[in-house]
Amino acid sequence: MTRAVIAHHDGVLFDLDGVLYAGPGAVDGAVEALAELRRREIPCAFVTNNASRSADEVAGHLTDLGMPASPHEVFGSAPAGVSLMAREIPRGARVLVTGSRYLRQLVEDGGFQVVDSAADRPAAVIQGFDPQLRWIDLAEAAYAVNDGARWFATNCDLTIPREHGIAPGNGALIEAVGRATGTIPTAAGKPEPVMFVQAAQALGLQAPLVIGDRLDTDILGGNRARFTTALVLTGIDTRESVGAAEAASRPDHILETLADLFAEDLAGATA
Repeated sequence: MTRAVIAHHDGVLFDLDGVLYAGPGAVDGAVEALAELRRREIPCAFVTNNASRSADEVAGHLTDLGMPASPHEVFGSAPAGVSLMAREIPRGARVLVTGSRYLRQLVEDGGFQVVDSAADRPAAVIQGFDPQLRWIDLAEAAYAVNDGARWFATNCDLTIPREHGIAPGNGALIEAVGRATGTIPTAAGKPEPVMFVQAAQALGLQAPLVIGDRLDTDILGGNRARFTTALVLTGIDTRESVGAAEAASRPDHILETLADLFAEDLAGATA
């Protein structure tokens, strides 16, 4: 009999939205799957493009949903975006933050001067998701970029799963600014492989399994990191999506739910 998918790996790198939770609620079977991984002492990390919440908040959310997690297991696109910007923009420069208070704090902690308007002539704009963003926030970002500010983004997810369905993500808001400026930002986060590699190194993993619900971010990013990837069909993409995808975005495995990680008779259900 074919061995279960998880038997071939020394750890799991999870996406969050659509994999472990959708909005405030856990995805069916996620609590049980993570508990089984913990029982088997298999290391887990949580690699998310969500730039609106800190590692403490993400870990707290998971814990509240019955999936105990520690902040050191969370790897987010907001710190990755600020690190990317810091390689190209001098410390002390003015930066317009289009995003959450958490992203703003990271920018300040990075040694930059946060400003609130394009009239302050920022050297850069960094954009991350925040459900409270307004039209005027996107407009200020566009004004600054059109004035010559460098434009960075934490991530480019077009959509995000929520409890009521699929909602616009940071990528959709980026497109609004892009339409007004005729430019595209320099982006961190998935599908870039950096966060996956950082997470694997932090946990000391040699053969991690990347699990996500999106081909264009989770699976492409995991493939770029040269890790084994699994698409779970509880979020955005479907078997039909896989069939239509380019080779670089196809997963090694397709899981109906996270329970399939442990099912020997389903271990060979590849893309």
